[in-house]
Amino acid sequence: MTTETTETTGTVGTAGATASAGSVVAAGTAGTAGAAGSTATTGPDGIHLAAAARTVRRLRLRPDGAFAPLGPKAVRLTAPVGALNLPDLAPGALEAVAALAAGEQTEEELAALVAARDGDAGLLRWQLTRRRLGTAGLLEHSVHLVTGTADEPLARLRPIGRGAAEPGPTPDPTGQVKLSRFASAAVEDGALLVRAPGSPLAVQLTTRAAGLLAALAGWTSPAALAQLPGGLPLDAVRQTLRLFAAAGLLAYGAPGAEPEAEEQRFAQWQAADLAFHSRTRRPTSVAGYGGTYRFGDRFAPEPASPAPFPGEKVALPVPDLDELARTDRPFTEVLEQRRSVRDHDEQAPITLEQLGELLYRSMRRRQTFTGGDGQELADRPYPSGGAVHELEVYPLVTSCAGLEPGLWHYATDRHELELVSAPSAATAQLVKNARESSLMPSDPQVVLLVTARFGRVMWKYETVAYPLILKHVGALYQTLYLVGTAMDLAVCGLGGGDAADFAAASGLDYFTEGSVGELVVGSRPPTLRQDVGVPRREARR
Repeated sequence: MTTETTETTGTVGTAGATASAGSVVAAGTAGTAGAAGSTATTGPDGIHLAAAARTVRRLRLRPDGAFAPLGPKAVRLTAPVGALNLPDLAPGALEAVAALAAGEQTEEELAALVAARDGDAGLLRWQLTRRRLGTAGLLEHSVHLVTGTADEPLARLRPIGRGAAEPGPTPDPTGQVKLSRFASAAVEDGALLVRAPGSPLAVQLTTRAAGLLAALAGWTSPAALAQLPGGLPLDAVRQTLRLFAAAGLLAYGAPGAEPEAEEQRFAQWQAADLAFHSRTRRPTSVAGYGGTYRFGDRFAPEPASPAPFPGEKVALPVPDLDELARTDRPFTEVLEQRRSVRDHDEQAPITLEQLGELLYRSMRRRQTFTGGDGQELADRPYPSGGAVHELEVYPLVTSCAGLEPGLWHYATDRHELELVSAPSAATAQLVKNARESSLMPSDPQVVLLVTARFGRVMWKYETVAYPLILKHVGALYQTLYLVGTAMDLAVCGLGGGDAADFAAASGLDYFTEGSVGELVVGSRPPTLRQDVGVPRREARR
């Protein structure tokens, strides 16, 4: 396999022809320096010529892995995604694998190492070993631009999940290419990584090559990209696009025929939604998934209870669960009658006792215990992954008999309310948001703001942490709905809210504890409206 190609620039008057990888291309303009990446020199006739700019491809073992000898002829390669044993290696192949672990090599350099020790007969066996490394996702591929003694890295194909890591086909110079609309770029560990949802590979770009992203926003060609001011030579562009193709960053189709925009299965997705879905539901696309304790050696686990608020405390009456077990309606009846109720009885608002009973039956902490990992865990009436129970509830009260208006916090361990903030412009905005979202004609009596103490989950779980929080919110929603229905209260879960507004009202740090759900709760009026989003009972069959 050829890994070095040469492109020179400097002919007079017109742009020269382009050629495939491995050939010499002439192009340029009289009186100007050569293409980007080359060094200008002057010929005997006074015309500026460009020094050779070579595109060099190299590879190495992924740096987050480890190389360990198992014996005189065997090694074990490990990475976050797994391990690979290579037994009975010939001396040259063993030296080649060690060279890949030590740093970047070209395919030619590796072949020379193998041939020098194992002879030409060992090259075929080495190619099989080399293929195993790529299939196991243990290799990184890079593209460099070498001009004279200068060696400039451009792009690197990095395995970040479980899957083969090999560059794609070299694109035709005039073929149409475009960046996928689902591609995203982010800074990770000091490098710019470009990723596509669901791909186990990412492309790391340097400053010189990052300009390709903007140019690829619309349909273009490698030849056109090579003509950009300050751009890269044609072969460097083509070799970089091979890495893009391998990572799934390029759209397929053609101008006027773009499946990503025209087919419903693609068009219905926004880039952020597909990235979230793929990242959390395709474990092979990430290195760490589940309970990895990635912050276990950096931070202590957060306690089960947050620090108390300094404001007024209101003890809540404790309901008699034995009596409720005798008097509650049957579960099936409660389940069948559960519905979203967007009307509150303004003449008889919810009482402190009712609010306390709803919270006690839905949210109270029944016990705490210490897990095997040292984290303080809890038990509540609704389920929580790993028993972390990161959710908190903040009743925002506008009308509740026996309780002053304001933003309160429910202390699940003490079964009491503690005042967070008196009514303010910030709390009024939260009430307004809830009223508009629930399509209510007047302010809801109580807005239950559900927050997550993110560190409780993210200390242990990686990749799935935030979707796990959202699943907990759903479990809490249903628990509040069913308890509220059994109590004959009006409950309506909301589909969205503004975490920044909650941060302003509560004074809590947006990144430490933020709102992730909202419900409106109040007394149920004798007669309900039958419009504005309230479903009618289904007909009996």
